[in-house]
Amino acid sequence: MTTPKKTGKPLGFKAGEAIVYPAHGVGQITAVEEQEIAGFKLELYVVSFEKDKMVLRVPTAKAASVGMRKLAEPDLVKKALDTMSGRARVKRTMWSRRAQEYEAKINSGDLISIAEVVRDLYRSDAQPEQSYSERQLYEAALDRVVREISSVNKITETEALKLIEASLAKSPRRGKGAEAEATEAAEGEDIQEEAA
Repeated sequence: MTTPKKTGKPLGFKAGEAIVYPAHGVGQITAVEEQEIAGFKLELYVVSFEKDKMVLRVPTAKAASVGMRKLAEPDLVKKALDTMSGRARVKRTMWSRRAQEYEAKINSGDLISIAEVVRDLYRSDAQPEQSYSERQLYEAALDRVVREISSVNKITETEALKLIEASLAKSPRRGKGAEAEATEAAEGEDIQEEAA
């Protein structure tokens, strides 16, 4: 398994620590082990993604280059929630181009970038429904944000989702009349009361 010899751990992750792997979101390091592969000894982080029922082995030397990182600080979580309560910024380009940009933001592992995707693709009940591909991207981004916020704040995913929904309810919606916005503001207050 692990050997006590001194090895370079550039990011200093430990077994039992929760991390973010850009392509898969929040995972937990279950072990740091050494394996011999093609005659070379490699030190690997064993990362478990409970929700996806998946285990990943990442060479410790490659962890930084693949973008593996520690969980966000609470200040960054607050900034992400504030980002989601801002005005949606949707470029007037073809959907396929925007979808690629959203996908890249989700896979970047950057909490603020993923929060921007959630904000830009969010639809309230009063807005037209999303296409299947929009919905898929929205749900992927939302899942990543929910999992990281719940891990950082040590709350359940349901509680994290309520925090996110409260932030989204505060955001100014595009293409709506004052009446609809007033209704949404009232709904937002209800969500906040439930979360309290």
